Amino acid sequence: MNNGWTSIEEVRNEAITCCRCDLCYTRKHVVFGEGNSDARIMIVGEGPGGDEDRQGRPFVGRSGKLLDSVLQRAGLGRNDVWITNVVRCRPVLVEDTVCKNRPPRTSEVAACDIWMSQELRFVAPDAIVCLGAVSAQALTGRTLKLTQERGKWQIGRDAVEVMPTYHPAYILRLSGEQRAVSEQLMIEDIRQAMMRMSRRNAA
Repeated sequence: MNNGWTSIEEVRNEAITCCRCDLCYTRKHVVFGEGNSDARIMIVGEGPGGDEDRQGRPFVGRSGKLLDSVLQRAGLGRNDVWITNVVRCRPVLVEDTVCKNRPPRTSEVAACDIWMSQELRFVAPDAIVCLGAVSAQALTGRTLKLTQERGKWQIGRDAVEVMPTYHPAYILRLSGEQRAVSEQLMIEDIRQAMMRMSRRNAA
């Protein structure tokens, strides 16, 4: 489905007024993808958090700072990749008038899939690094356990290869050696994606 859109910017302009699910009633901003629209590697998370909702940009809070650090240590910057989420409005759970983050529901992922499809269409990455199980399941169409399949290539939609890895928010909940090890594994997963792209370029 292309709806007559001819560029990623046209898609972005349409997405920022999206009301395809009830998340539009609690959001401040639609958080569309950003980065290099010609990137070979796409980074896909679950959904925006509070900082992202306020600023309208993906991965700008604590998770974003960790992602930036991991990308830098892997040899990449934000301008080398396309960064997005499977839902573009913040999924919230309201408790006593306080909004808390929650995982996106299957129906919300499905409603937002039109934007994922268009980002895939216009960016056309050779590999997708999925941050967390929710995004990996959305891009592969099957249930998987991250503890078992992290760092293993999967076949995603349109035959694009998908690499599941840890979500920065998960790593931030860890401490000490466990956190250091998880960060290093995430770095290695992204490097593995880079190496696969390099081998393709050389072929």
